[in-house]
Order: sequence, then structure tokens, then C-alpha cells
Amino acid sequence: MGKHKHHHRAEPPPDPRRFLLKLLFFILLTALGAYLFIHFDLYRYFIYKKKAIAFIHSFHPYDEIVFIALQVVQVVAAPIPGEVTGVIGGCLYGTFFGTIYSTIGLTIGSWLAFILARTFGLPLVERVVKAEVIRKYDHLMEHQGILVSFILFLIPGFPKDCLCYIMGLSHMRTWTFMALSTAGRLFGTILLSVSGHQVQQNQYGTLMVILAASGVLTLLTYIFRERLLTLIKARK
Repeated sequence: MGKHKHHHRAEPPPDPRRFLLKLLFFILLTALGAYLFIHFDLYRYFIYKKKAIAFIHSFHPYDEIVFIALQVVQVVAAPIPGEVTGVIGGCLYGTFFGTIYSTIGLTIGSWLAFILARTFGLPLVERVVKAEVIRKYDHLMEHQGILVSFILFLIPGFPKDCLCYIMGLSHMRTWTFMALSTAGRLFGTILLSVSGHQVQQNQYGTLMVILAASGVLTLLTYIFRERLLTLIKARK
């Protein structure tokens, strides 16, 4: 009997109208966010902590929701430093609730960045993340390891918000990414919340110890970052 050849049905070409609708939605969303940020001078609150605290307090009794929203924004707008909002959370809500609220916002923001990258691909990521950062971590796109990705989220000094976009280009499952990014961010989130609470309580001695320990860890990570990346890229 002759062998029968199995013909695979070709996948239908992507619908350009659907892509254009997604692109239009993203442009409108970005434009609206940029307008609100500039119109209400919200970017200033990421720079000046006292203004940020007063701004968040002004929304009482919904200030927790506003704080969570700010954490979401600082992840999606990757260049905005997240350390400031983490400390503010500790000042406003203490170590425990500051960590809880920050984790909720960071988790939602990480998911949004991941989904945006997965939906719009490399062209979007190149607009949000610097080219040298993409090149440095491009190994994750092809050889994404759960343990390696978790370590990168865990170590201070790595651009975690940018990693969310880069990992969105990989084949990693969404729930796997959510679990490792949330767990990996937790240690740093706790440190920032503790620091903010110490500032609020004027306990600068304890704060200095925390900052010194974090500084040493961050410095060691910075010094050996290239060696660490080389080891990660050597894993196949």
C-alpha cells in the first residue's frame, strides 16, 4: 500500500483590521494616559514624595485604590522608578499593608506589560525598553527558564519592569510569569515598605541598617552583573 501524504491546513493570514483596531486602542490609551499625566502634573508626584503622599491622601477614603493605580502605572511606564512608590506605600500604610497594596499594583502592572508585549510584539517593546536592555536580555526570549527569570526578579538592580515586556516576547505561559514575577518582587517590596515605615516613624537608625544592607547587595549585583548574565546565557 502506498503511503498517504498528510497535508497540513495552512493557517489563515492575520486579519489586518483586527490588528489595526488593537493598535488604535493602544494609541488612544497611551495618549489618554500621557494627557492625564501632563495635565494634572502627575509625573511630579513620582519625584517629590511629600507631594505624592498629599496627593494620595486627598482621595480618602479611596486612597488605597489610587495608590495601587500609581503602582500599576509605574510598571507599565517602565522608565518611572518604582522605589519611590514602594517607600510611599510604607509611609502611608505601614509595612504589612504597604506590602500588600504594592504587591497588588505591581502584579497588575506586570501582567499588563506582559500582555501588551505579547499582543503588539517587538515594535512596542522597542518603544518602551531601551535597545541595549533588549539586547542584554534577549536570551530570555529564546531560552526562558523559570528559575533564571525568578532570580532576575529577585536580585536588586535588574530592570524588573523592562523584564515584564521582554518576557512577554517569550513563550512563557501567562500564569507562570505572574507567579514568578509576583514572588520575585516580594522581597524588594517588603524592604521598600519597611523603609517607608521607618521614615514615617522617624526610626532612622533601623533605616540606615536596611539601606546599608540593600546598598551592599545592590553594589555586589552591579559589579558582577555581566558575569551573572554570561552564566545565564551559557545555560542551554
